[in-house]
Amino acid sequence: MNRWIAFWSILAKDMRAYYLKPPNISWGLVFPIAWTGMFFIRTGEGLGSVQSLLPGVISVSVLFGTTSMLAVTITFEKKNRSFERLLLSPISLELLMLAKTSGAILFGIANAFVPILIASFLIDLSSATWGLIVPSIALIAVSSTFLGLFIAVSVSEVFEAQTFSNFFRFPMLFLSGLFFPIDRLPAFLRPISYALPLTYGADILKAGFNEASAIPRYISFIALALFCAALYALSLRNIRKKWIF
Repeated sequence: MNRWIAFWSILAKDMRAYYLKPPNISWGLVFPIAWTGMFFIRTGEGLGSVQSLLPGVISVSVLFGTTSMLAVTITFEKKNRSFERLLLSPISLELLMLAKTSGAILFGIANAFVPILIASFLIDLSSATWGLIVPSIALIAVSSTFLGLFIAVSVSEVFEAQTFSNFFRFPMLFLSGLFFPIDRLPAFLRPISYALPLTYGADILKAGFNEASAIPRYISFIALALFCAALYALSLRNIRKKWIF
């Protein structure tokens, strides 16, 4: 019971200190709206293009929202040494890091539903398969958050965290099949695409919004789960190596 009280206390503290601040709430709303508007205007195909763009816009909103927030917050806490004090909490490191990342996961999921809400006013989404969309959004949020955690515990400064984040994020924009099919990429780039977690999340979202998908759904779900586990394990390994020994 004490462990779960500590878990919720850490989560509530992070929500108050970071995620529920007015600038972050507005940023979480503006970013998905800007992405939605940018691609909608760019295509010039009318309302018919909205549904085909949704998987990519949702994925990008979650990816940037989770990695940006977590990389900054944990790197900032490392800088003022509150992260080291947190490691002294009388709970396991695994549960502690789940508490630290839960806020970013919830923030990413909330980001995902901003473009969906906008699209619902423009087109009919009654044919969407929410049984695929909701779990895929959750898995994208978890994998992106753990990627942000891995980045944050691997660097020392905020600017390093942002630079390192972009090293992963921008290749995902172009290689994950978000806005054009992977089979249009040069053959030597396709293996890289299948080594990126967002490729599988975006593919599930495409199936959920009745768009053509290239990967069997069960493979995508298994791959995303494996990416989540691997990124989390690598992050814990770095923490133990740098702070716990």
